[in-house]
Amino acid sequence: MASETVDDGEQTITIKEYLNEVEEEELEADLVLGGDEGKECTYTKGYMKRQAIFSCLTCTPEGNAGVCTACSLSCHDSHEIVELWTKRNFKCDCGNSKFGEFFCKLFPSKDVENVDNLYNHNFKGLYCTCNRPYPDPDVEEQVEMIQCCMCEDWFHEEHIGLESSNEIPREEEGEPLYEDFICNACSAVCSFLSLYPPTMWAAVVQHSGSTNTKKDKDVMQDIPSACGSEKTENGICSGSSPKKDDLMADTKSESLSGGKGFDTGESSEKKVGSNKDDISHTKCLLGEKLVSDIPILPSKPLFLSKNWRDILCRCEKCLDMYNQKHIGYLVDKEDSIAEYEKTAKQKREEKLQQQEGSELSFLDKLGHVEKMEILNGIADMKDEFRTFLESFDPSNAVTSADVHQIFENLAKKRRRVE
Repeated sequence: MASETVDDGEQTITIKEYLNEVEEEELEADLVLGGDEGKECTYTKGYMKRQAIFSCLTCTPEGNAGVCTACSLSCHDSHEIVELWTKRNFKCDCGNSKFGEFFCKLFPSKDVENVDNLYNHNFKGLYCTCNRPYPDPDVEEQVEMIQCCMCEDWFHEEHIGLESSNEIPREEEGEPLYEDFICNACSAVCSFLSLYPPTMWAAVVQHSGSTNTKKDKDVMQDIPSACGSEKTENGICSGSSPKKDDLMADTKSESLSGGKGFDTGESSEKKVGSNKDDISHTKCLLGEKLVSDIPILPSKPLFLSKNWRDILCRCEKCLDMYNQKHIGYLVDKEDSIAEYEKTAKQKREEKLQQQEGSELSFLDKLGHVEKMEILNGIADMKDEFRTFLESFDPSNAVTSADVHQIFENLAKKRRRVE
């Protein structure tokens, strides 16, 4: 039975559609929470590379504290909570000095303050350069926002500094073609990204007006956002310094052809490794003298391609530059949202497998008689539902009375057997 509208105007859905919706909602929640079931305060784990964080406006209306998932559920139930999705390098504040006389119920022995935590106006429930809440009570239709992978603030598309939202790399269906976005303010810190080849940037797709045009016929604009309105050659900003011209000549034949210069894809991932075990390169991929003399480019939002972090140079000089700019997390694979969601999916699969295992274990612990009674009961329920569906008119909606009748029939059958 497909989705339909009954006479009273109430929208109905099939059982399969309902179960699919529940599955999608559960998966979305797991992705946001990183697979955290919210049973224990994360304070003992220290400054976690990435975790779901919430702000309690009831306890800290000034927006200078954040709490983990477990504390948001156990310590701040019924409070005014702001969901911040994820924050990097954060340690749960629940119950510290910022909460006055309020103590954490899960782990009360905490430091007075977590000095390495960073806070922005998101902790007050405000976002974007317009400093508005989300959802915005003054707007009828809420617009999706984009998160900067550096400052972690959220922005409305019309406020990120583009002339048109068509400049955002997206498929015809609206799905993003980029992995990460860097806002105007943060792009000034990343001028060195303009020294990398086109594989760093998510290309804007010029969609045809015809609905029959295939994606593979779309015209790709290989213009890196970091170049602003300047023309480009081989993905390197034109009008650059002689040093940048030398870089283009040195890397053109190597990096873009899979040589010893810039590596992308699988080869880059194997070389870089993962997390803290990464080994820095001996030779700088950008050229020995470039890092100390990077040209300052006009601030402009950047859209980075998939696996762009794998392309970043990890020589000693570049690593030192990242640390000086306080952006060393860019070369940490565990920092990315993609990796965070990947871990969440793995935890979800493990949880589902454990649930299946516990159900089988429960049956194994029962005696033969109890086990047969449960299995027979499940079989009777399946038969009753099958009988109902075979005789049911698919043009009608399933009502609560129908469901009650199914269970009444099961009860009658059970009484006859007894």
